Amino acid sequence: METHDETFDAQTEVARIRSRRAVARRKHYRKSRLDRYRAELVAMRRAGASCADLAEWLRIHRCRIHRSSIDRYLKRLPELHRAEFPLLEGPG
Repeated sequence: METHDETFDAQTEVARIRSRRAVARRKHYRKSRLDRYRAELVAMRRAGASCADLAEWLRIHRCRIHRSSIDRYLKRLPELHRAEFPLLEGPG
């Protein structure tokens, strides 16, 4: 409200507040230590490696991380979801 002659519009103020809150509530992405090895981890997982196998491979590459952290990382990757749940082809 720049001037005192301006009338108060509740709808505009609510919309402005909601847009500011939406920006504040967005999650910020933090770079994972596993991002550097993403392609290799996906390839080995598709080849049948377990998360414990991947953790051992990462130890060789001086990245000590627990297998459950690797499992959580792989679960959020879209390329593995497509491989595990292929789209069913319809007729035609």
